[in-house]
Amino acid sequence: MIGGEVVKPFNRYFFLTLGWLILVGCSDKIVQSPAAEAELFLSGASISGVNGIHFGPDGYLYATSVIGSDISVVDTAAKEIVRRYGTAEGVFGPDDVAFNKNGDFYWTSILTGEVAGFSHDGIRVVAANLGPGVNPITFSDDGRLFVAQCFFGDGLYEVDPLGEKEPRSIRDDLGPGCGLNGMDWGPDNRLYGPRWFDNEVISVDVDTGESRVEVSGLQVPAAVKFNSAGELHILDTAAGTVLRRNTDGSVEVVARLETGLDNFAFDNEDNLFVSSYADGSIVRVSGDSAEEVLPGGISHPGGLTVLDETLVVADIQSLRAVDIATRNDVWVLRNIFRSAPLGTTTSVSTDSGNLLLTSWLDNSVKVLDPKTGEIVKSIEGLGIPVSAVPFGEYYAVALHADSSVSLLNQDGSFHSVLSDDFEGPTHIVSFEDGLLVSDTTRGQIVRLTASGETQVVVDGLTSPEGLAVHNGTIYVFEGSTGKIKAVSGSNATTIATLSAGSPAATSQQPPSMVFNGLVVHEGFLYAADEMNRSIYRIAI
Repeated sequence: MIGGEVVKPFNRYFFLTLGWLILVGCSDKIVQSPAAEAELFLSGASISGVNGIHFGPDGYLYATSVIGSDISVVDTAAKEIVRRYGTAEGVFGPDDVAFNKNGDFYWTSILTGEVAGFSHDGIRVVAANLGPGVNPITFSDDGRLFVAQCFFGDGLYEVDPLGEKEPRSIRDDLGPGCGLNGMDWGPDNRLYGPRWFDNEVISVDVDTGESRVEVSGLQVPAAVKFNSAGELHILDTAAGTVLRRNTDGSVEVVARLETGLDNFAFDNEDNLFVSSYADGSIVRVSGDSAEEVLPGGISHPGGLTVLDETLVVADIQSLRAVDIATRNDVWVLRNIFRSAPLGTTTSVSTDSGNLLLTSWLDNSVKVLDPKTGEIVKSIEGLGIPVSAVPFGEYYAVALHADSSVSLLNQDGSFHSVLSDDFEGPTHIVSFEDGLLVSDTTRGQIVRLTASGETQVVVDGLTSPEGLAVHNGTIYVFEGSTGKIKAVSGSNATTIATLSAGSPAATSQQPPSMVFNGLVVHEGFLYAADEMNRSIYRIAI
């Protein structure tokens, strides 16, 4: 599995992408029903990545999702979502949630900077707007509200819940990169929180700003919480563990889970629940056992490929290989946000026995050895790469920054621009002795030769994204319509319709955003239904 802690600068395109996700979301309200010709192959997570969780006075668990742009109200006993608060209710990209003793609940919108809430009688209130980065939120026992910044800032603030007073800055030097993440109020009347990049948990006197280290030597601490006995618990997302600090100061593991976790919560009976931003799951933990409350799985699928009878799915915060015969996960690699070599993944192709991973969010192309889970090569600093394939002794990469398909040497150095005669190059696949490239903006599929010559193979499409070729037929996913078409000669026939994909919010993002991938294997066409968090297949 991927390990290590390589912290790299965050890039603005990830910021813009999450901003788009806040506007679009992934709620059930926008999902279209697939055509009868498409069979559901893999259903995805109920929530598109779960971030903060907190039990409300009604006994339900409130779960935030930045990508889904909603707050799900979960009946943990029935294991179902009973309500969602989304953009229609004024909830945008919520990262964390907290309740006061009156039953009012508040959340942070990490990209907009808004701290907002609902009173117990349903009145929406804006408490503050602190700028991008507002992340953890918690109340003191006497109803004071505290908010910190992480990933886009490092401040710590006291906020007036009614929004009548200006926020008070407590600390502005808890970074770099992140102040505090998932926080909690301690029984000693101090504020506790983890420092994501500093491997420690600190407590803060919120009146003086004085801080002290409570626990050190962690990997990537993501959240802290106290149970009813006043015992400090710590979620380490890189280790996939929940830890407890004992009265003698020692720290022991109370639960072992997967990596890519985000937050956790105790109910009134001290039952422990943990969320995952990588899988979109919520589990109830008891000792070494974990019971699914909401199952995880695919959260935001993009590129697809087939390797050794497994379907490999690029899922932004994870990379997953699924046995095609059994539909079970063979392996899953989870991103540790801004702290692991895997990073985000939006497209994938095969590279002999390895996998070639593309991320326009990280501006990188990486080579992964699936046998070891290790990144064996990482090419950084590219101009918004959308997809990549091996091409002879080179890597051919679709670059949004200059609307080109360019060649990279195996050592990662730039070789040449193969062609810049594109407006929105998206998916690249091998075709005969050259390449096929979908141009989302022009509505074309273009044949590209090794000498850089281009020929329009198909024109008049609507935002073509994912491509696949089988027995002379070209299959294409039209992102803005959800139509999957089979192109043979001059004929283009719609064979299925899935959910429309994600539109770009700005010109700095690829017009396809996370493109809907296609791949053919043994008589079936597999398609990524990005917005429905699912994979479909079609007999061809």
